[in-house]
Amino acid sequence: MGKAARVLPTVTATRYVTPLREGGSLPGLVEADDEGTYVVKFWAAGQGPKVLAAEIIAGELARRLGFRVPDLLMIEMDPRIARHEPDEEVQALLAASAGRNLGMDFLPGAFGFDPDAFPPDPAEAARVLWFDALINNVDRSWRNPNLLRWHRELWLIDHGAALWFHHDWSRAGTAARRPFRADDHVLARHAADPAEAHRELADGVTESVLREVVELVPDQWLVDDDSGSGASAAERRTAYVDHFLARIESAPHWVPGGAA
Repeated sequence: MGKAARVLPTVTATRYVTPLREGGSLPGLVEADDEGTYVVKFWAAGQGPKVLAAEIIAGELARRLGFRVPDLLMIEMDPRIARHEPDEEVQALLAASAGRNLGMDFLPGAFGFDPDAFPPDPAEAARVLWFDALINNVDRSWRNPNLLRWHRELWLIDHGAALWFHHDWSRAGTAARRPFRADDHVLARHAADPAEAHRELADGVTESVLREVVELVPDQWLVDDDSGSGASAAERRTAYVDHFLARIESAPHWVPGGAA
């Protein structure tokens, strides 16, 4: 597991290619000044910046635990790009999303994962199931797997629905012990023992790793909060770290099948 940089790299969008009309966040395919192509999620989308914070925290934690996740980076958007977009809904979103947005490396030729066509390795399936239980990711179901097969390997994408507790910080204290419903998970019937995955991966969820991950989230995506709490970005970062440390300590309550 390589150690990643303390900041996400930043590129500037040069062309909006096409919308990807999947889910509620209306992501789009964008070309940038480094000649790369990226899937971009916009901070002004209806689901709000907390979705982008979840993408970074969950995605970068997954990377540090050895999962394959598309590279993440910041995309600077000039609102003038919106002038060339004929779709009024997309045009409004681009115009409102000036500044930094979240980009994910586009994996050309990747296709949606079908566990029946390409049965996963049971140990890998158990690791993914365990990780989704850790982050309380409700969006890896058979209806919407959010998994890609690329170069014959399994890649994890779209973690914006994870960390649901940060949408209501007043009740976040109970989230660490909350069980995970695995019956709807796309890999549940293919997975080996998730308790074995816990023994393999839990020690990697350390305070230092968690602090490194939450530091990657821009301050403004952490304090976008309609609760009126007035919590600072630093306080929010500490709250995320405390949550994950408490969740690891509470593993018997949420690891599918129970943690050994």
